[in-house]
Formats: sequence, structure tokens, C-alpha cells
Amino acid sequence: MFNKRDFRRIEDYLWEIPTSYHPNMKVPVWIFADQKLLEDALGDLSVQQAINVAMLPGLVGHVVVMPDVHQGYGMPIGGVMAAKVPGGIISPGAIGYDINCGVRVLASTLEYKTAKSQLSNLATTLYRNCPSGVGEKGNVRLTTAELDQVCREGAGWALAESYAEPEDLEYTEEFGCLKGADPERVSKRAKERARGQLGTLGAGNHFLEVDVVEQVYDSEAGDVMGLHEGCLAVQIHSGSRGFGHQICTDYVQDFQFAVISYGIDLPDRELVCAPIESPEGQAYLAAMKSAANYAFTNRQVLASHTRRSFQEVFGKQNSNLRQVYDIAHNMGKIETHEIEGEQMTVCVHRKGATRAFGPGFADLPADYRALGQPVLVPGSMGTQSWILLGTERSDRLSFGSSCHGAGRVMSRAKAKRELKGDRLRGELEQEGINIRAGSMSGLAEEAPQAYKDVSRVVNVVHNAGIARKVARLRPVAVIKG
Repeated sequence: MFNKRDFRRIEDYLWEIPTSYHPNMKVPVWIFADQKLLEDALGDLSVQQAINVAMLPGLVGHVVVMPDVHQGYGMPIGGVMAAKVPGGIISPGAIGYDINCGVRVLASTLEYKTAKSQLSNLATTLYRNCPSGVGEKGNVRLTTAELDQVCREGAGWALAESYAEPEDLEYTEEFGCLKGADPERVSKRAKERARGQLGTLGAGNHFLEVDVVEQVYDSEAGDVMGLHEGCLAVQIHSGSRGFGHQICTDYVQDFQFAVISYGIDLPDRELVCAPIESPEGQAYLAAMKSAANYAFTNRQVLASHTRRSFQEVFGKQNSNLRQVYDIAHNMGKIETHEIEGEQMTVCVHRKGATRAFGPGFADLPADYRALGQPVLVPGSMGTQSWILLGTERSDRLSFGSSCHGAGRVMSRAKAKRELKGDRLRGELEQEGINIRAGSMSGLAEEAPQAYKDVSRVVNVVHNAGIARKVARLRPVAVIKG
């Protein structure tokens, strides 16, 4: 059994499991954590899962583990790995079932003290306009041809259909569209699940949240990003819904045969993979990109519903919502990184981790280029959330990656056993947070007690230098399925 003595401390907030720990490890594991979060990581199988990932063929550099890590399917949530292109592998389990689950932040100049009396009305309006819940259908119904178009065009489809403002795409990772998506690589069942779910939140840890910008740590960056103390902002956390889940399910099954065909020895069947240049690997990559583009479009439509809701409550003149950024945290991306002094093309798998490129990245909006890429870190329900910026150091240490949230410390089943949703709702409303939720058991699953302290997680990445603080948000209304 793995224990703390097996770690080697590299820096104050960076620990290593060297390749000498197990003869099958191809690369070491680097874990960003303080002492408390390191102990939390040993409370489930997440560290062992990271070690298993380090045994996969074709990996380079090191496997990265973020401070919000917790056990996932195959690869821990909060894990990052890079595989050579060509010569490496691609693994659905190391990207995740909710492909391009991500976060979008919208900022306003509407002051909390002005809006406070209308927040209950706003919460009800958002709950009505932004469908949420397991299997919930939205009001955007797609034909098969339209769905294929969404898969290929991503947020560009939403712009053409008047669900987006032109600048929204500029302030979205990859401009809201991964090139090379191919809906022909997607099963009929996945498409059936996708056609009615565009513009919906889903359930689980997905949410729509109205926040007040409580503190700005970097006033220059805050001004550029439109984040002003005392004003309202909105977070939208959702992904590719049943579409991405079905795509992952399909390819996990298909890859069971691929590992046999290519003679890949796995430490864990949940890490099934295929050579990235193989027909199977290319098919999954094209299908994954289809789900990613669907997710970008989903959050864009939800942003449109959110803007409409603000206008209904506050009027058009007082409700402008500017997009700060939209970022994915379950994705496989072909990128170039310097690894051991050499520029290498790799497929970076980020699962429960976000891209965090530093200043100078060419694909950032012009006004962000000198700052670095925004990193959006939602807390658990009822707790703080954070806006960060990527750094040059993250490019060197973590394949340009950072944390994505608080990270669970309690399973959903345990949370439902030990916590009561109606009591939780009462406690949160006493703190001034308007709650709209479809299920009390679902609310209990997402209680703050089920998660790590997000501010502690953020302090680790900030002190480790892979992201830096810009602003802290406090929730005033939460919409959940």
C-alpha cells in the first residue's frame, strides 16, 4: 500500500513518486499539494490510479496530479498526462465521460446592493429558462443534420443561430470549436441522446451560479477581464451531457479489443487505449472533438438563456453580461510543449484539470495576451470560487495546466446518507444564497462538506506558481438539477 514515505519532496508544494517506485512506470508522478491535501489524496485510490497511468506506453515528461484530485474512472480526476504524437496512445478513461465538461464566466457591472432585492426572482427565472436535471430536455431541438453541424462548427453554429455575440467566441478556449471533429465517428445512440439536450445543465456537480465579486487581487487584470468588486457575475458549469457520456462508453468498449490487437499491457482495464495514429485512435479523437464542440455550444446556449433571464428581471439597459472566458476541463488536446529541453508534439489528456497557458499565448484574446489565460475554479455549492491566470511556470511544470475545482472528499452515496438536502437548503438560504434545485437528494450530494476547501486548493496552485489569483467570488444564487 502506498504511503507518504514513498513521496519525494521537490518543492514546498510539489511532490514526486519516482519511476523507481514500480518497474513498469515509464514516467514519474508529480503531485501539487500541501501536507493536508496530500493526506486527503491518500484517502482513496487516486494516487494508485496516477501510478497506473504512469505505466502507459508512449508517455513523456511526468504524470501531473492537481491538489483537487480524487478517484475517477481509470485516471484520477485532477490528472494530466502527455503522450507522444506519433508514438503515444489516447485513452477515453483519461479524458473522462463528460467530455468538455467546463466552466463559463460572465461578468456584469450590476452592483449586488442594487440587485439584492431581485435575486430570488432572478433565481426562479434562471431555473425556468435553463433546464436542469438527469436526462432533462431543452427547448433547442436538433435534427440529425443540425446536430452534425453543431459537432463540426461548435460555438460558430450558436453564433449563426443568434445564441452568441461575436466576442463570445474570441473569449472561449479554441474559439469554441476543435478542428477535425467528425460526427460520422459517433454512434446512433449517442446522437439520439444529444438531439434534445442542447442548452441544458444536467445534474450531479453541474450548476448555474450567480455570484458577487467579493475581492479582486489584481486590479489591472480585473479591469481588463471586467471583474469589479461588488458587482454580479455568473458561472455556468456543464458539459456534453448524454452525448459525451455515450461516446466515452462506446469507445471504452471498442478499445477493449484494440489493446489486444496492438499488444498493449494495461495496469488497469479502465485505462484502455489505442495508438493515437491508429484507425481506432483517430476515430475516438474525431468523436471526442464532436462531443467537445457540442459542449462549447451547450454552454453558449445556456449563456444566451442566462442573458435573457437577466433582461427579464433587470431590463435590457441594466443587464449586460460580458463573457470573461469559457474553459474545458475534460479534454484531449494536441499541443506542443518543451519536455526535457526538446519541443515535442503531444496529446495532453486533462481530466478534471484546465488549460492554464501563460502570457504570450497567441490564441488568447489580444487584451489577455500579456496577462495569461484565465483559469476558472468553481467551489462547492455555497463556498467561494476563484478566477486565476495561467503562468509561464505552468507551461514548464504541468503542461500548461491547473486545478479545476474543489475536489470531492466524500462519495455521492455517503453524502446522501449523512446529509439532508432540505436542511442544507435552509442553511444556505440563511446565508443569503437563493437555492433552486430539482431534488433534495441531489442537493445533498453536492454539499460543501462533500468537497475539499477550494481556497486551500487555489492557494496550492498559486503558491506553486502554476496559476495566480485575480478574483474571489461569493455565491448569492445557485441553480441545480
